[in-house]
Amino acid sequence: MGELKKWREENWVRIGTDGKIKGPCGTSKNKKNPDRCLPMAKAKALSQRKLAATARKKKKAGAKGKQFVKNIKGVR
Repeated sequence: MGELKKWREENWVRIGTDGKIKGPCGTSKNKKNPDRCLPMAKAKALSQRKLAATARKKKKAGAKGKQFVKNIKGVR
């Protein structure tokens, strides 16, 4: 149960396709193709350009019905 607690404390945020933080994860209006979610620390460490790229990749794959999409190269 320690891992779940750590995950909850990471403060996950939703990233829009413009590379900006849009709010807490799970608040996307589009439930069929939600936005990319990342921990706040990771989102703050990445450039707006990389955030936008990973969010666009998630949206593109989500439109094809994929739920889980890997981040772009350079984002762990």
